[in-house]
Amino acid sequence: MIICSNCKHSNMTGAMFCAECGAQLMGRDTLTTQTIVTENLGKVSKRMTGDIGHAVEGVDAWANLHLLDTGQVLPLSSRNEFTMGRISEGQPIMPDIDLSPYQAYAAGVSRLHAVIKRSGPAVIFMDLGSANGTFVNGNRLSPNTEQSLHHGDVVALGKLRMQILIDR
Repeated sequence: MIICSNCKHSNMTGAMFCAECGAQLMGRDTLTTQTIVTENLGKVSKRMTGDIGHAVEGVDAWANLHLLDTGQVLPLSSRNEFTMGRISEGQPIMPDIDLSPYQAYAAGVSRLHAVIKRSGPAVIFMDLGSANGTFVNGNRLSPNTEQSLHHGDVVALGKLRMQILIDR
């Protein structure tokens, strides 16, 4: 996480501007970075209903991304929209959620692969023209076309699979 030196808002790692006040984050001497909160699925508490409903303990997230290969859970909170992909050296545009630590390159995740956003009670997912495609429950998404997600849907960015756990 990157703490904005202007308003002290916690921003996702790789963000260039503060989601709260719009101040530039990159290149400032006073930036403070923190590790992204990830938890193994065995260490999460059951907070949502249903057999597949888990949330990260102590984190107020509107949704969680449960990485199926590693069992880790990435909470989505503080913002309504996140880009997903992997960081590459020399890349001027970075995703809000960097999946590089989860073998994203080997799984075929593009540098700017997809976007997930909350719009009222709905959760929307969209492929951003990725090279290896985005799949929801095994069905390939057309690029730049919004797709509604439901609690428990399995999304694949290339071969990197994750289950969407929506907290309502």
